[in-house]
Amino acid sequence: MNTLSYKTVSANKETANKEWLLVDAEGQQLGRLASKLAKILRGKHKTNFTPHADCGDNVVVINAEKIALSGNKTEQKEYIRHTGYPGGQKFASVSDVKAKDPKRLLEYAVRGMLPKNKLGRKVLKNLYLYEGTEHGQDAQQPKTLDINAFI
Repeated sequence: MNTLSYKTVSANKETANKEWLLVDAEGQQLGRLASKLAKILRGKHKTNFTPHADCGDNVVVINAEKIALSGNKTEQKEYIRHTGYPGGQKFASVSDVKAKDPKRLLEYAVRGMLPKNKLGRKVLKNLYLYEGTEHGQDAQQPKTLDINAFI
């Protein structure tokens, strides 16, 4: 038995083998899609996953405004932020966030599932959200990914 073959391979910027993927969000459940996107962005589906490196793929999401919410989340879910001043806690409903920018619902959900550090912020920059079917990443020639078949 060759014990030298059991080396741990650590991915870095050069060896990450990043791909461009295209995902259609139409009719997908918000939380389930966000968890799959977070997994792809982190690179946890790859054999050379390295927790301290950006080894995930770039993801282009089209039809981000056509995401579905289950149950009563449309009426009951609140997004909370604080201005930093006393009494500055602000609440926004799903309809408020959707009226301002429909892509924000998916962005907030994916951000919440990524690490809260520099790596998480860097990984989130690999996510491109678009309303409608047109996107600005044609030059990268993203491969279509069937998100329902993805584990």
